[in-house]
Amino acid sequence: MSEKLLDSISELLNEEKWTRATLNNYTVGNFKELDKILDQVFENEVEDEVVQLCDEHLQHTKNSIIALYISGILNLSRQTVDDTNLIMLISIFTDNHKWNIVEYLCQRILEFGENKSALRTLAECYNNENQPERMYEVWERLIRVDYEEADIVKHLAEKKEKDEAVEEAVNYYKKALHRYINKKVFTAIKEIWGKLIQLAPEETEFFYHAEGKIAKAISEDRAVQLLTDLYPYFREKEQWDTAIGLLQRILDYDPKNSWARKEITECFRAKYAHHSQLEEYIKLSNLTQSWRNVHDAIGDFEKHISFDAGNFVFHRSWGVGLIRGIKDDEIRIDFVKKRGHTMSLKMAVNALTILPKDHIWVLKTTWKKDKLHNKVKEDPAWALKIVIRSYDNAADMKKIKAELVPSVLTASEWSSWSTRAREVLKTDESFGNLPDKLDNYVVRDQPISFEEKTFNKFKAEKSFFDRVKTLEELLHYIEKDDNPDPDTDFFREMLDYFTGFLKSYAQVNEQVVASFLIVRKVTADYPYLNPGVALNFRELYNQIGNVEEIFSKIDNSDLKRDFLTQIRKVDKNWQEVYVRLFPYFLSKDIIGELFRAGHKDKLSELFHSALGSYRESREAFVWIARNCMDDEWFRELSVDYEKILIAMIHLLDLTFRDISNRKDVSANRKVNKQIQGFLFKDDHLPRFVNRADEESLTRIYTLVDDVKELDPAVKLELRHKILERFPDFKFYGGEKGKEAVSRASFYVIAASYEAKQRSLVHMQQVEVPANSKEIGAAREYGDLRENAEFKAAKERQEILNTSIGKLTEELDRAQVISPNDVDTSRISYGTTVSLKNLDSKKVEEYTIMGPWESNPNEAVISYLSPFGNELYGAAAGDELNFIINERPYNYRVESISLADFDRISAQVRSMEEVEKTPAR
Repeated sequence: MSEKLLDSISELLNEEKWTRATLNNYTVGNFKELDKILDQVFENEVEDEVVQLCDEHLQHTKNSIIALYISGILNLSRQTVDDTNLIMLISIFTDNHKWNIVEYLCQRILEFGENKSALRTLAECYNNENQPERMYEVWERLIRVDYEEADIVKHLAEKKEKDEAVEEAVNYYKKALHRYINKKVFTAIKEIWGKLIQLAPEETEFFYHAEGKIAKAISEDRAVQLLTDLYPYFREKEQWDTAIGLLQRILDYDPKNSWARKEITECFRAKYAHHSQLEEYIKLSNLTQSWRNVHDAIGDFEKHISFDAGNFVFHRSWGVGLIRGIKDDEIRIDFVKKRGHTMSLKMAVNALTILPKDHIWVLKTTWKKDKLHNKVKEDPAWALKIVIRSYDNAADMKKIKAELVPSVLTASEWSSWSTRAREVLKTDESFGNLPDKLDNYVVRDQPISFEEKTFNKFKAEKSFFDRVKTLEELLHYIEKDDNPDPDTDFFREMLDYFTGFLKSYAQVNEQVVASFLIVRKVTADYPYLNPGVALNFRELYNQIGNVEEIFSKIDNSDLKRDFLTQIRKVDKNWQEVYVRLFPYFLSKDIIGELFRAGHKDKLSELFHSALGSYRESREAFVWIARNCMDDEWFRELSVDYEKILIAMIHLLDLTFRDISNRKDVSANRKVNKQIQGFLFKDDHLPRFVNRADEESLTRIYTLVDDVKELDPAVKLELRHKILERFPDFKFYGGEKGKEAVSRASFYVIAASYEAKQRSLVHMQQVEVPANSKEIGAAREYGDLRENAEFKAAKERQEILNTSIGKLTEELDRAQVISPNDVDTSRISYGTTVSLKNLDSKKVEEYTIMGPWESNPNEAVISYLSPFGNELYGAAAGDELNFIINERPYNYRVESISLADFDRISAQVRSMEEVEKTPAR
């Protein structure tokens, strides 16, 4: 059937050549007949053979209608971007005004995805056929795929304006303005700017954003010209704040602009017309004098004019105050703790900060605590606006927390509140980010769409893979929408960033590969966004020199998974590549694919490679041991369990040493923690002890004992488990049951642990914020070199940080012991011991606890103290002889009993209360 089909197509091509059919003889029906032949081609899977046949024919008959059509459709069906033959065919019929055929051909191309050339020609076709509405529909599709097209966007805006669809017209005018800015066509920019002033003058955030781009892309003079055109609207509407803001932007570009200086003075006069000292402050600031720097004059004027009765102020020592009145050069203020205070205006300007009525400090002073607490808790958006604006409209979450905790919200309330707040900051159109500080949030006067917010974040990102993450956030948002469609210039500009890596690269690197995978995914979901670059992974893959190097540098898990999927499609030896890539992507993705494909030999190779080089491939080896030992393929390997434990213990020792030598500390700590979890928390080592023979246990324990940094308490517990099975077990290098205890172990009782947790929370949530405020207040006193308050506050900060770090580390290491955990056969934590002093013949009694319970006055001794360390591990009847600080001690252990945990707990709580009580 295939050969017969190829012969019939060959005959058809030759017949066309011999008969020399004219264009006038072609109809849409002829192409529908060719479509039936194409259906047979697809059914028989002979696309490649037919394309080759058509291409050979075109070498001799370059304008063959049949060959151009069939090869063109087949090329598009293979998801390539080669539409050359069809575009040539459309051109032939366009030149001959065969518009019905042109329409059919364009629609056929568009069945495979949006295409700029096809859409443009189809629009022209409808224009020639006098079908304007259909032309506008095609234009709307065209501008979504042709990011550079600006004229058609402008025509669509004019059409919407004519139809009185003002909101849609404004959106199109905005889109056209941005595109003309990119093309640097100022005449069109000025025309559209004027249109937007007529239709949407209040959208100042948009105007400011566009003005900034114009200043950068074209010139600052042009930006000033456009701002000058916008200003009269707000002047006439008496919106003085916006008018002043516009003039200040003009003066930022052109400080010597006398017109703007005169206008801003008049705006100030209008805004503060009822201020008793208006003219005096204009005169004092030299606002009307051209010799003074205009920005200094404006700053001086705004500082003076803020001092009026009814306004709030802040003093670093007296806090928030309310201005009661101004008379001549004297100002009278009511502070909370200093009412009726007077000072000169000059001193007030220098010493006080003006606060708006909705400043968070003012609200804390003037509102009842319950009212403010409830409002903040119930309305995160309101609270965020209040705090952010209180910090000159730029604050991060640290500042927000410092302002609200613990004065308004408790630490536990903050935890859930901050989660809600972050979501508000991310999705609420009232909030944006500072371009140069992404973690600082601002409140916008006009709403900002999530797309624009994400775009601003994208532009500010410095790292390639941070930009990948930001684009993914926008895609996720679009996919969640009821009508998903990334039809924005913002999205296209973000996508173009990645497309740029594909259009020009000397060699393939991780950014090129990542860009390919991103663009491929986007165009698969939204074909009309295809940027017009060939997306052939096989060609890209063949240019990669070192797959492992590139794969390891792709800092995105989803892209790594996609990369692996593409490798499997194009590389017949993909399983070998997967084995090599596994150390750079520790997940079940690679394991699962190899297992499902039946490559158990490769899984064996993968594990034995990791085991054989576990020193170098420590993360891979530990990951397999922790995640795959229960898998079917792993059990079939029949790996010696002892061999895995030996490698793990050796790695534990190596990572401890590397940490001590400051070598890859973060990575080694991570692996070290995983190994300890595997051996002890997951009970792999204890379970081995329960079933291994004495010879194996000797080997294993000797290795464990050699790990010097390992908590001695862990070693002691392991020894006890061994002795339970083999009471006469001989430990290499020491007596049975005798174990020295170092400061690495850390036993505690529940009362101590809870008390220290409370202490840590208090330091973090009360003392640290209070210290931060002390530092902030001390800064205002002036020269930091001679500032005793600042130095004291910084020293307090250093002490707090050290204390918090130490306590956190101790809590992490602490092991809570209950009475049921105590072994009274030997002196250990939680025991009370009776000792016969062989020198004085007196009996002494001590309770052995930890450093958090230690109380020498009550004979409670820490097992980590030199004295407790010497006693630890001894049994009843043992004689002990030791020297501490040149003093000899000689004891015989009379008896060992369980300590009174209730009494010790009560002592701990009592000491905690004493520490809480402030000194008088």
